[in-house]
Amino acid sequence: MRMRKLGNSGLFVSELCFGTMTFGGTDGVWGQVGRLGQDEADALVAAALDAGINLFDTANVYANGRSEEILGQSLKNLGVARDEVVIATKVASSMGEGPNMRGASRQHILSQARASLRRLGLDHIDLYQIHAFDPTTPIEETLEALDTLVRAGDVRYIGLSNWAAWQIMKAVGITRARQLAPITSLQAYYTLVGRDLEREIAPLLASEKVGLMVWSPLAGGYLTGKYSDGSGVEGARQAELDFPPIDRVRGEPLIEVLRTVARKHDSQPAQIAIAWLLKQQVVSTVIVGAKRVEQLQQNIRATEIDLDEQDMRDLDAVSRLPIEYPGWLLNGR
Repeated sequence: MRMRKLGNSGLFVSELCFGTMTFGGTDGVWGQVGRLGQDEADALVAAALDAGINLFDTANVYANGRSEEILGQSLKNLGVARDEVVIATKVASSMGEGPNMRGASRQHILSQARASLRRLGLDHIDLYQIHAFDPTTPIEETLEALDTLVRAGDVRYIGLSNWAAWQIMKAVGITRARQLAPITSLQAYYTLVGRDLEREIAPLLASEKVGLMVWSPLAGGYLTGKYSDGSGVEGARQAELDFPPIDRVRGEPLIEVLRTVARKHDSQPAQIAIAWLLKQQVVSTVIVGAKRVEQLQQNIRATEIDLDEQDMRDLDAVSRLPIEYPGWLLNGR
């Protein structure tokens, strides 16, 4: 497992990150995502650590706080030294009734940071991310609240998640102008079947040296190829939760190329999809989740695949975005 710097910071993280969204669900959307209990979580965290993964991602809203609790308990149960792991969590989603129980206000950020620390059983959060853009709160207020947490020692680095390019750039500019804690990373959706990020966000991240943490690298399981005939697989995530949205007309030819490249490397389409992401210079780490240890180990094998130039050309040809303005004008100059 290779280590990469996260953005322009001095923090090194594993090229794969273990995502814990499958921990603790009971009913509703979180039950559909995953219902893993403590013993199952312990086994997965142990397998991730054995493979060299040092970055673990969760969020306060996952299973209404249960994901954080289970992850924190796993670290204790396994006797993991605090400095051996990088723990990332997120804030902004609704955590209860009332207008101040959601968003990126100073009130919500500071109270939820304390709640996350308590659930995780930690004295600090390594990476604290704003889970979504909050149009009701000035960006300045959000960034100053995060800076307060960094200066207090409760948080080491700050990040964003699911923000548009103009929002990210505005935040970067504000932190620099006001000498606040810098934006270290963005967590965003990026896959072979969803390359929208390449239009504006990826060039911005490269220019401003902001790290990219990729979520749902297999597009909710679609890039495994098991949904390629248009039908669902009973009990599988895409069959119960159609997220993220996928253009299957563009996706079906891609699945065939993935299978071809996978046969060449004696691997699986899912592993090729992850290996492709790991070849993208803008990517710092790819978040992989799992419900079973075997599933996690299969995804980890993607780090051993070295796609050659022909592989990359074939995958790019079938998945590249149509050129939009001003791209067709700029590319033609």
